[in-house]
Amino acid sequence: MHKIGLAIALSLTIAGQQLPVNAGETFAAGGSQGLSLTVYNQNFGVVKDTRNIDLVSGINYLRFEDVAAGIDPTSVSFSSITAPNSVVVREQNYQYDLMDVGTILSKSVGKEITIRQYTNGAMHEVSGTLLNQPVVTVADSNGNLSTRTQGIVLKTATGIVVGPAGEVELAALPAGLVSKPSLLWKLESDQAGPQKAEISYQTQGLNWKCDYVAVVNADDTLSDLTSWVTLDNKSGATYKNAALKLIAGDVHTMQNQPPQYARSMAKSIEASPQFTEQSFAEYHLYALAGKIDLNNNETKQLTLFNASEVPVKKLYIFDSIDRNSYDSMYGVRKRSGKINVKLEMANSKANNLGMPMPKGKVRVYKKDKDGAMQFVGEDLIDHTPKDEKIRIYLGNAFDIVGERNQLNQKQPNQRVQRLTYEISIRNHKATAVTVNCIEYCKGDWKITAASHPHIKKDAQTFEFAVQVPADGETKVTYDIEVRNY
Repeated sequence: MHKIGLAIALSLTIAGQQLPVNAGETFAAGGSQGLSLTVYNQNFGVVKDTRNIDLVSGINYLRFEDVAAGIDPTSVSFSSITAPNSVVVREQNYQYDLMDVGTILSKSVGKEITIRQYTNGAMHEVSGTLLNQPVVTVADSNGNLSTRTQGIVLKTATGIVVGPAGEVELAALPAGLVSKPSLLWKLESDQAGPQKAEISYQTQGLNWKCDYVAVVNADDTLSDLTSWVTLDNKSGATYKNAALKLIAGDVHTMQNQPPQYARSMAKSIEASPQFTEQSFAEYHLYALAGKIDLNNNETKQLTLFNASEVPVKKLYIFDSIDRNSYDSMYGVRKRSGKINVKLEMANSKANNLGMPMPKGKVRVYKKDKDGAMQFVGEDLIDHTPKDEKIRIYLGNAFDIVGERNQLNQKQPNQRVQRLTYEISIRNHKATAVTVNCIEYCKGDWKITAASHPHIKKDAQTFEFAVQVPADGETKVTYDIEVRNY
């Protein structure tokens, strides 16, 4: 008989040998001979591991340790690289009852335990039958699991003891516990000797995201752009010397930020990119040159690319939609509001970009007059193919104000509405600006008169590009006719 000492504080010391994994002889797979990770930006990944195995002719029990705790057992694939037609998988088991405090106690309910208590150097023992699970697993509102400790309830020869404190001693470990998550295969082989096997599986808890740092120059015409890949490993396994590939895209599945530092605008030596990109299925794949170590519960950052002197354009936008005063047919009747400030860049080779850009957060910095780097705004971008434009919303302009009013409304008959609107843009800056005023209208509409040219963007949207002088004001008026059938 071996004993286990267990404090109520739930620290565990095991004094016995490791449990066997199977009644028959079991062979353990050798160390990894080649490990690769493919990580998706949807909190899962695919692990591929190559190991040496040594089989006998006939039935073999093969134990494969160091798998991720977040493994999906239904996704596991085993194959022999050396002799693919000579090995058949007859049975597969995923053993995940780990030898931890909570599992040991939960499997000891109904068994005899002894609690040793120490008071002033003297030891006192309480023995009896464990009636409850002192460690329980609970889920929060987001579905995240955690353990909670509660008092032991013990049935002794003299009665029920509630919440005794001390060190718990068990006569034996419960059956079926393992020290780490493991896969166990029952294999049938018609070829004896060493072989090389490949195991692959899908696991939760592997994730990556992309972050961008943009540094714009003084007149907002050029930007240096650095892209960071942040890997997050909460899969329950450590991956040493692993090849890494990242998949960007919206992959359909049935499963329910460290600080960034801005670079200066000074020209630097262009380093070779760490990742190479290729189209894969309907997604994009980024392969890392070289290998990485990714520990469990570790966050690691790698640069995806650096681009210097990317042309950018600052946009001022006055959008007429205000959800608090929106007329479902004709749009907003009156609005005073902020002018949105956005940066626009084209993801093209001509602009020193041209690589498909994964979705992520873009942080924008700019130097002040003292040369200090200051944060000026951030925005999220979606997956952006090459040769498409990116718009980054920075915030609202302080010194530019927009106002929109409906001046007139006539209805010659039940089907026709004639309306007049005025847009006023006031610029308190020391330089002239151009503000894009975006207007909306539903139905069959046409502009019958306007003080400024407009561009029709789609069936419900048109736009005026309004030039406003320094410390000045520009007014746009237009008449619109709307027909309803």
